[in-house]
Amino acid sequence: MSEPASISSGIAARYATAVFELAKESNAITALEGDVATLSTALSESNDLNALISSPIYTREELEGAIKAVAQKAGLSGILTNTLAMMAQNRRLFILPQLVAALDALLAEERGEVTAEVTSAKALTAAQVDQLSKTLSEKFGKTVSINATVDEKLIGGLIVKVGSKMIDTSVASKLNSLQNAMKEVG
Repeated sequence: MSEPASISSGIAARYATAVFELAKESNAITALEGDVATLSTALSESNDLNALISSPIYTREELEGAIKAVAQKAGLSGILTNTLAMMAQNRRLFILPQLVAALDALLAEERGEVTAEVTSAKALTAAQVDQLSKTLSEKFGKTVSINATVDEKLIGGLIVKVGSKMIDTSVASKLNSLQNAMKEVG
């Protein structure tokens, strides 16, 4: 991870932890889940919002006014609206995508869920995703949701990442291991 991305993730994680703890203390976890979903959708669909949070040309007051207007229009809770206003005052709105991701992870952990990043050579069928989710749920003792991607370079098999654990059963990985073993012999 590059240094600026690491710094942004660290800042976002601190804000996310504070927002999550405030929501938990005020029994507003359900509202926070809705806010995170709304913000996630807004970030993926609105070029104007992305331009606003990443532009250095606006003053702190302009950013704060704009983000409060966006939060009000979106119906965000007071906790998140106030946090976004504070982030605007501190010129930290550029970390909003990382904040949403960090909050999503904290909320999933609160629900006892974990996300598995699965890379396969071919798109997985719904039945395969269900079976993999069940198997991983049994292994990790939590509800596992699958985020699947396709990488044809794998030739076959899967790469599964859950938290800090990785399981690589891809054909490409096995061929690389075989190639390395052959180099050691000769």
